[in-house]
Formats: sequence, C-alpha cells, structure tokens
Amino acid sequence: MTAKPNDHQIPQARLQEELADAIDEEMELEIDDARLAELLRDTEHQPQPEAMDRHSYFKELLRLQKELVKLQDWVAHHRLKVVVLFEGRDAAGKGGVIKRVTQRLNPRICKVVALSAPTERERTQWYFQRYVTHLPAAGEIVLFDRSWYNRAGVERVMGFCTEAEVEEFFRSVPEFERMLVRSGVVLIKYWFSITDDEQNLRFLMRIHDPLKQWKLSPMDLESRRRWELYTRAKEEMLERTHIPEARWWVVEGVDKKKARLNCIHHLLQQIPYREVQHDPIVLPAREHEPDYERHPVAREMYVPAVF
Repeated sequence: MTAKPNDHQIPQARLQEELADAIDEEMELEIDDARLAELLRDTEHQPQPEAMDRHSYFKELLRLQKELVKLQDWVAHHRLKVVVLFEGRDAAGKGGVIKRVTQRLNPRICKVVALSAPTERERTQWYFQRYVTHLPAAGEIVLFDRSWYNRAGVERVMGFCTEAEVEEFFRSVPEFERMLVRSGVVLIKYWFSITDDEQNLRFLMRIHDPLKQWKLSPMDLESRRRWELYTRAKEEMLERTHIPEARWWVVEGVDKKKARLNCIHHLLQQIPYREVQHDPIVLPAREHEPDYERHPVAREMYVPAVF
C-alpha cells in the first residue's frame, strides 16, 4: 500500500492551484462590480470617488477576513453574544458587506437573519417578539439584514403601521436595546448611506440585468419614488434611537469596496479580541480493513460530465 504524502510533501503546483481557487472565489463575488464599472464608462454621471484598485482591495479584504476568523474564535471561546444590525436604503450595499463578513466564518457560529414580512399571527404579537427568537445564544454572532427598525423605516413610509405604533416603537426601542445590553448582548448598529444618484444607478442596473432583477420588488420601486419620505424617516430614527448603550454608526456606501472594508474594519474594533490558542491539529492515520471490499456505484447515478 503506497503511503500518502504529508502536508510538506504536497507539490508546489497543487498549492498554487488551491491559492488560485481561493482568489477565484473572490473574483466571482466581484463580477457585479466589474459590470458596474463598465456601465459607468459608458454613462454620463456625476464624478465618483477614486476607486480602490483590485489588488489592494483583495489584499485588505483577505487580511480583514483573517481577523474576523480570530474574532469568531474569541466569541465562541468566551461565549459572547453579538448582534449586528445592518440598516439602510434598498441597494445601499448591506448584503454585500454581510456576504464578505460571513464568507469565511462558521455558519454555526455566525448566522444571518433576514426576515420576510410578518404573518397575520406575528402582526398580533408584541412587535419585538419575532426578532427575539433569533437573538444569539452564548458563543454566537447574529447579523440582522434589516431588523426591528423596519417599523421606523419601510413600515412607516409605506403606511403598514400607524403613527401611534411608530411613536410607541420610539418609546420602546431604547429600553429594549438597553435590556439586551444589560443581559450581556454586544449590540452594534450600522446605517448604510448612499446618494440619490447612486441608488438610481443601482436600481437601473438591476432592471437591465437578468441576474439581478430578482432583487427588485414592487416595494423597492415604490421606495425609489418616496426617497424624501425615507430621508425624513431615517433622520428621525437616527436622532431618537442613537443612545449611549447602542449608538448608530453610519457607513458611507457609494464606493462599495471601501464601504465593505471600512465596515469590517470598524466591526473588528468594537469587540476587544485576541487570537485564541488551539492545540495543533494532527491528521490521524487512516484505518484499513483488509476484509472490506468497496462496491461500485452504478454509472447512471453519476452527474453527467458536461464540463
């Protein structure tokens, strides 16, 4: 029986192939950005902030993601409970940041919550009840892709709640968040800010791109028409819910790459962490059963090798 090589015997070409694979995963995430850049070259538009070059972006993203893994280990090891809220207008870039935060983390530790519209039953419950269900246990990080602040934003602007319900929300949410913090939850709140022109461009991209049309709902289109109402609602929300125990942080989102890096960098600063020392991982020797005979798999069970 020929012995399999140890890690230090793996051919250099194979290591390079794995590295190229990792880079390709990043490139796949950036396809949309490349198409956006192409569109901007052919479209008259207001001057954009100086773009970050691809090499620098990938280098910094991978460095920050390495730190996120350390943060994840620290949270799990010390049994912390972390909640991060991502709020902002449609197409502001929340999903892109969430994707980069979670990309290399353990989904059993770092979870994303993106709730749909409440059911008839949920509408009769205490407003915060359906969100409480998704709060983290010890050793978990929960990222809310939109949160209980729906009431101060989309629900208010679209008329899905009364002004009395909005006022009750503003009275309740500071106490709700103070209660979370007192119970040991680390609560971090981000608002992603983009300009009127930038949202318009991103919506047009979605309209004309078959791969992104699913992102546009009738609600999104209506939100575009009500830009100023959303602005007023956002201003009041930030003013009335920016409390010392759970303050708001505004992320400038016009430049997607910089927004992602800035947000992740800032998130890492909010929780003091250090690298957790782990015991060295040793791959155990493979056991062999001389009496075991591997049975062939029927050819028709295989996925056709089209590529």
